[in-house]
Amino acid sequence: MQNGTIKRLVMEKGFGFITPDDKSILPAGKEDLFFHNSGVVEGTIDALKEGQRVSFEVDNSDPVKGIKAVSVKGE
Repeated sequence: MQNGTIKRLVMEKGFGFITPDDKSILPAGKEDLFFHNSGVVEGTIDALKEGQRVSFEVDNSDPVKGIKAVSVKGE
């Protein structure tokens, strides 16, 4: 389980970006992780706010789209 802060939310499209505490999980040149509404647990993206602390898992199973955050949960 990783921790971080929500950097940006795009509510109308149902996704956002998380700045992880542990930057070593990011690919070179990246500053944050994408997450989709479908990756939010205990509610939806509507319950989250920019600047909010979250916990999440890292999913790098898609070689085309790259690394993303899943099981995102607000603290």
